[in-house]
Amino acid sequence: MQTKTPCKARNHYRSFTAAALALLVTVAGVTASAAAGSHEQTDPHAHKPSHWIQVGKASWYGRRFQGHRTASGEPFDLNMLTCAHRTLPIGTLLKVTNLTNRRSIMVRVNDRGPVPTGVMVDLSWAAARSLGFNKRGNTHVRLEKIDGPEAAQLNWPDLGRPQKMAASR
Repeated sequence: MQTKTPCKARNHYRSFTAAALALLVTVAGVTASAAAGSHEQTDPHAHKPSHWIQVGKASWYGRRFQGHRTASGEPFDLNMLTCAHRTLPIGTLLKVTNLTNRRSIMVRVNDRGPVPTGVMVDLSWAAARSLGFNKRGNTHVRLEKIDGPEAAQLNWPDLGRPQKMAASR
């Protein structure tokens, strides 16, 4: 059996102390960074700005297409708040803001298009009327994709109808 001399025992103790101290500092650092990270979490119900925004020209379509099948399979209704967009998935909800008069509405993508060159979105007649450009052919708009909690709070059966029509049902 070996016995340690006082010098070897002291070196062993110092190595153990140094290792324990290094472990303590590491654990304290990890705990501090985890605690700091937990304080940075945001409220899941807080409004987050949309990440997808598009600015460009909008036109509208109406009577000529009334009742025709849209890309979603539903018949086109010029009195619903819907739109046609070339690339967004069918069912996407958009906030459309007329940049001329600052009016905003919510629409649902239910068709493909728009057909006119240089036009970013084709809105239904009701959407154009709500935005105040149904007497003109087009206007400059900003589109913002709506998703998450904000989209979940919308009343789906009445989503496509302007306020006056939804109330009269």
